[in-house]
Amino acid sequence: MLSSMKNIVFDLAGVVFARNEARCPQELMDYFYFINSGEQLPDFWCDYDRGTRTFDNVAQCLAKFRGSDVETARHMMATAITYQEQIVQTAELISELKRGGYRLFVLSNMSKEYIDFLRKMPVYQYFDGEIISCEEGLVKPEKEIYTLLLERFCLDPAQTMFIDDRKENVLAAAELGITPFHFDRKNPEQSCRQIRELLNNRGEH
Repeated sequence: MLSSMKNIVFDLAGVVFARNEARCPQELMDYFYFINSGEQLPDFWCDYDRGTRTFDNVAQCLAKFRGSDVETARHMMATAITYQEQIVQTAELISELKRGGYRLFVLSNMSKEYIDFLRKMPVYQYFDGEIISCEEGLVKPEKEIYTLLLERFCLDPAQTMFIDDRKENVLAAAELGITPFHFDRKNPEQSCRQIRELLNNRGEH
């Protein structure tokens, strides 16, 4: 029952933003196959999100992981950032929720280079606060990053929904009493419709 829902928390990659596959070269998609595979991310990539590895250090690790030279890895990383775009359906949902009086937040595993780029996107203006992994030294699904979110913004878990495209991340949120929603990055239209239905059935907030 979502009758008291007041706060909606969004993951970024795969929920609010994604690479535009129509514009993105297949070579780039193939190089970063592991990002959207649904499998455990490499440790070096998690460290990048945590803020404990630099862009150049990750490029070296990525080159070894993908069997390429470091310059190729560095180029692929820099280029991939520029192909990030707002997911239209989610951006529309966020705008609607803001007009509806919800407080909106970000909780995302994200490197410095990526978040610096994404903060310039129009949809970012709607968020009331953010917790970004590289700035906190914590990553999802660690319990501490969810606790930090709740404490920093004085959020009641019973009044908070968390939306993420990785199952392990929404399960971790649910353990703290936050309402979880597992977003289907392959079908954002359906996921956004389901979120609307859940919230529309909640009554007044």
